[in-house]
Amino acid sequence: TMTIHSEEHIVDVHVRSGVYSSDTIFDYTHGYIATRLFSRNACFIMKIKKEYIPELQEIGRLAFEREVMKDVYSPNNVWAQFQDGSSWMGRLKDWVLYGKHIENLCTGLPLYK
Repeated sequence: TMTIHSEEHIVDVHVRSGVYSSDTIFDYTHGYIATRLFSRNACFIMKIKKEYIPELQEIGRLAFEREVMKDVYSPNNVWAQFQDGSSWMGRLKDWVLYGKHIENLCTGLPLYK
């Protein structure tokens, strides 16, 4: 499921698929995306790069297309590949940078950037 909070510039994406379940937050105000993978008990954070990640309004349009057509006919599909790296626990300065929505999603988990 996807919830778009236009006034806060936030998109919440919830995937419920057994061991592949995850929650993702696109925080356009702070410019970061965070994905919490439940099977890995970890949070992955990446900077939003405008050339690869659609704008907030575009995500809403793509979601509408997918719901109506059951297939997105757009070159702007969002895919991310995560690679293992060194992790750290979030510090106060990290949460100021990433914002409260990502803090709520990732607090207490190892963070991978």
